[in-house]
Amino acid sequence: MAEVLVIALVAVLCAGALYTASAARVIRQYERGVVLRLGRLRDDVRLPGLTLVVPGLDRLRKVNMQIVTMPVPAQDGITRDNVTVRVDAVIYFKVVDPTSAVIAVEDYRFAVSQMAQTSLRSIIGKSDLDDLLSNREKLNQGLEVMIDSPAVSWGVQIDRVEIKDVSLPETMKRSMARQAEADRERRARVINADAELQASKKLAQAAGEMSAQPAALQLRLLQTVVAVAAEKNSTLVLPFPVELLRFLERAQQPAAETGHGEPDAPPAPAVPADLLGPAAPPAPPDPSAAPAPARNTPSVPSSSSDADGTTDPAVPSSSEQPFAHH
Repeated sequence: MAEVLVIALVAVLCAGALYTASAARVIRQYERGVVLRLGRLRDDVRLPGLTLVVPGLDRLRKVNMQIVTMPVPAQDGITRDNVTVRVDAVIYFKVVDPTSAVIAVEDYRFAVSQMAQTSLRSIIGKSDLDDLLSNREKLNQGLEVMIDSPAVSWGVQIDRVEIKDVSLPETMKRSMARQAEADRERRARVINADAELQASKKLAQAAGEMSAQPAALQLRLLQTVVAVAAEKNSTLVLPFPVELLRFLERAQQPAAETGHGEPDAPPAPAVPADLLGPAAPPAPPDPSAAPAPARNTPSVPSSSSDADGTTDPAVPSSSEQPFAHH
């Protein structure tokens, strides 16, 4: 009889050990446990550590509470300005309500992934190409709001959404490259024109200063010659100095006026007619005398005839000396 009791006691202990082993569950620190007993939700959420469930009656679902990094597959779309693009993104989310994540949605990961893809396509259609390329922060915020709105009822919180890459067609890339090149060339021309304008103003001021001193132009020419002569690989042809040309021009002006380099006689001074008295009658012309050459000077002596028929140009006639008695 005692042996039967011992065997029964051992059998009960073994059954208890097996039951405890099958009922024991270990929940990690980053997990929470949701228990369904006969298909009904238990109100209490199992915390990290060792917990027991009723074998055959309870079903334990472990929910990860860590932040999940999920890549969003690249989506093809057409922007508002009719440009075909391919955009991919990445989403960061975590579960804040394990009960809703188990009860409200079948698979919260799949649901978040599909919602992210549809929201990404929607945001592409509402945006311009320039916004996708340069204003991504605003698009990320709009995409986060679009995904987070339905995810709240699933017990999921969206932490961050980032657009990773925007792929453009090759034709669009070439067009953008030409546009950027044209814009840079425009800015280079504007800068060059501005520099020319400033340089012209400075040169005008320098010309005004040099015009007051003509020698400054010759000094500037010599400085340019010195700068050019520093290069040994060129032949320098020095122009004729402008100042020397001006000096020669001034020296040739008196010689050109006289014809042989001798200055003309100064013109006779003009005398009022009332001081001259009555005019002498003109002398009869001498047929033997040669006519005097025409001159442009105001008072030109005429030649007189000598007894031997020769003319003396130094002796003027009496009719051409109205000032003899004055």
